[in-house]
This record gives sequence, structure tokens and C-alpha cells, in this order.
Amino acid sequence: MLAAYGGYGLDGFDFLIYTFVIPTLITLWGMSKAEAGYIASAALITSAIGGWGAGVMADRFGRVRVLQLTVLWFAAFTFLSGFTHSYGQLLFTRAMQGFGFGGEWSVGSVLVAETIEARHRGKAAGVVQSSWSVGWAAAALAFWAASVLLPPQLGWRVLFWLGILPALLIIYIRRNVSEPAVYLGMRTREMRLQARAPTSAEAASGAAHFWNIFRPPLLRNTILATSLATGMLAAYYSVTTWLPTFLETERHLSVTGRTGYLLMLIAGSLAGYLTSAWLADSIGRRRSFMLFACCGALLILIYTHMPVSGGMLLIGFPLGFFVLGIFSGMGACFAELFPSPVRGSGQGFCYSTGRAIGAACPALIGAWSTHVSLGQSIGAMTVGAYALVVVSAWALPETRGRVLGLEAGATT
Repeated sequence: MLAAYGGYGLDGFDFLIYTFVIPTLITLWGMSKAEAGYIASAALITSAIGGWGAGVMADRFGRVRVLQLTVLWFAAFTFLSGFTHSYGQLLFTRAMQGFGFGGEWSVGSVLVAETIEARHRGKAAGVVQSSWSVGWAAAALAFWAASVLLPPQLGWRVLFWLGILPALLIIYIRRNVSEPAVYLGMRTREMRLQARAPTSAEAASGAAHFWNIFRPPLLRNTILATSLATGMLAAYYSVTTWLPTFLETERHLSVTGRTGYLLMLIAGSLAGYLTSAWLADSIGRRRSFMLFACCGALLILIYTHMPVSGGMLLIGFPLGFFVLGIFSGMGACFAELFPSPVRGSGQGFCYSTGRAIGAACPALIGAWSTHVSLGQSIGAMTVGAYALVVVSAWALPETRGRVLGLEAGATT
């Protein structure tokens, strides 16, 4: 759990560093805002592919081994980003970094889910998810320190170079973490099957497993889990991309780039992650998702359709609490929806596909806002996304207490 916590926190640090250096690169390189957006989008697209692929690899080669690879991958390409000298070079390194960024969550969440006992799995997965806030805060502090101590021409490079140092420690921790007993038991059963029936070995291992998530009885879980991830991520991308602009341009609240707003957002997300983690085990995965989705939708409707005042504390904290806190139970829930042989494949596919679809929503809001107000566009897209979360969560089976490694439906 410590290894996964550190890995995901560093994942967030390496990914979010870019968001802080965008203004510097626009000034130094003359890079356009559109080009800066292309770099961010490229990393999200490759992260979807990386999450999917890493999940499949984790089922074949082991959780710990693939997790080490994803950490080394995203750290190395973050480090290399500090040596770039043009838009094209940075686009390449950030796109390559995305493969590891997406893969780390898929594999790390499976590792934690298979290690922690059922009654605490939601809390453990949520605590690991909360490390994103820690990585976010570390990136903000590192950017502040670099801005104060270093000239802009060097500061942004140092921030990227820092991305590799903590990862070396995490790689060491990974090498001291054993594969979960659930995974080892699954591999032992497969080896026995191969010994008894060599002709069916291919059907019982490797790539053949992946396609089982698209066949009954898993197909329904795959569709619903993908819809759940799509709704959560669509709302997250829509709000974090456009709400600050809306509040500043239409509500005349200066929050964009303000330290206070950012700190409140990070603090709110940390509180939301931990609260949602506890709720996932106490009231169940489905009810927790629906509760946070309804509260998130109501919050965004208030922000976009009613006069809002009170400053950054009122805006940032609840926003982080609900919009990010909703993700805490996802890792545990997705792991419990799929059996051991395809757990990485199923979890990686559902989350990564949701990320790819959800990433298109900010562009849709931008296009839609040419016909209606920006506030209406944000409100409609976010409420629609959270409605998808509620419907998907309602239709999914409740998995709280499910014992991994046993037949679907087994509970403590």
C-alpha cells in the first residue's frame, strides 16, 4: 500500500508539473495556447492506451513487475522533458510519458485491491487515490520554489528533472513488494491446467483472457464500469478545464492561477478522497458514487446558475471535495467486478476508455458555448455526466465485502 501510495503520488507530481510551466513555455518558446493544449491532450490519449495495455500486461506478467515498469517509464520521460528545446520535442516526451502515467493507476490499484482484505479495501484504495492530492501539492510547492530561486529559463527544466529522483526510491520499494496471494494462486491454477491439458493452455492464459471481459457474464460489468468511469472523468475534465474561466469572466471572481484557490482545491480533494474512502466501506460503493455525483451536480448548478460570492474558500474546497473525492471507491469497485485472470485487463480497459471519452467533453463545451452561455454549457455537460454516474452505479452490483480470488458474488 505504501509503494502504491508513493507511486501514484509521484505519478501526479510528474503529470501536473506541466500544467504549472505552460505560461513559462508560452513566453520562452512563443508556443501558442493551442499547442500547449495539444501537448496536454496527447498525454491524456496515450495514458488511456497505457492504462489499457498495462492492465493486460499485469494479468500476464504480474502486478509488481509491470508496476515497476510504469513508474520507471513515466519518470524517465518526465526527466527527458527537461532537455527539450522545441514544441515538437516536448510533445513527443509528454506523449510518451502518458503511457506510464495511465498504466501506473491501473496496475497499482489492482495490486492494492488484491492485497488488502475485503472489509478495508475501499478505505485502502481511497487512501492510495488521495496521494494524487499530495503529488499535486508537491508540484505546486516545487513550482513556487523554482520560481523564487531560479531564472525562468532554468526553473522549468529543473522541475522536469526532479521527476526522476523520487521514482528511484519507489522502484526500490517495488522490488521489496511481493505479488499478491490472489494473483499467485491464479497463476498456480493456470500452471496446473497447462500440465493436465497442454492443448488448452493458450485458451487459459495470456492474451486470450483479455477478450473475456467482452463476453457474458462479464460484458455487462465492463459496459457499466466504463460508463461509470466516463461520467466521473467527463465531469472532472469539464469542471477543472472551464469552471475557473467561467467564474472569472462571467462571475468576475479572480480564481485562475490564484494560490489560494489552488490550495483550497487541493485541500478539498484530499478531504473528499478520505471521506469517500470511508463511505465506500461503510455504505457501499454504489451509494457512495451516487451520493457524491448528486452533490457534485448540485454544486455545479449552483456555481453556474446562481450568484456566487465568498471567495476562493467557498469555491475551491467543496469543488475539490466532490469532483475529485468521488474517485476514491473506483479502484476497489472495479477490482471486485472482475475475476483474477482478467482483473488488470478489465480495470485498465474501463478506466482508460472512460478517460478517452471524457477527455472530449471540454472541447464539446467550448464548441457548445458559441451557441449558449458558458455557464449553461458547463452545467448541462456536468449534470449529464453525473447522471450517467448515478445510472451506472445503480445498475452495477454492490461489491462491498467481496472476497477476491473466489467465485463472483462471494462475500465475507
